[in-house]
Amino acid sequence: MVVPPVAGDHTATPVDTMTPHHQSPLYNRIYTLVRQVPPGRVTTYGAIARRVGCTARTVGFAMAALPAGHDVPWQRVINSQGRVSPRRNGDGDLIQRLLLEAEGVYFDNQGRVGLDRYGWEAGAGEPDETRGDAAAPSATPRRNRR
Repeated sequence: MVVPPVAGDHTATPVDTMTPHHQSPLYNRIYTLVRQVPPGRVTTYGAIARRVGCTARTVGFAMAALPAGHDVPWQRVINSQGRVSPRRNGDGDLIQRLLLEAEGVYFDNQGRVGLDRYGWEAGAGEPDETRGDAAAPSATPRRNRR
């Protein structure tokens, strides 16, 4: 069976080769790592990207591709400046901030989260499920990198 081309798309794609992005192996590795971020802590798109071997933008796309009813705490992923990234449509950024505040994450007057206080990264000592690495780092607080 072939899907008819979409406007602007000059190729047809067989249905059996189409996989929703939220089911791709890369996206699943991203979701696995995001599920490890504890309540009241945050990580950045870049930190997740470094762990799974992709770009920060890809992590953002993965978060945007989450299906309804998922169990991924997407609100715990923010940008490298400690801010909630603005959304093009809807109130997603306001919802994200409210969810984080409900977990006890504090935002300063400029809308930033202190990554030195609330930041989380997978650190040293435990297996890393996202890469299949038996000697990968364990969860440790993110250190101030100044």
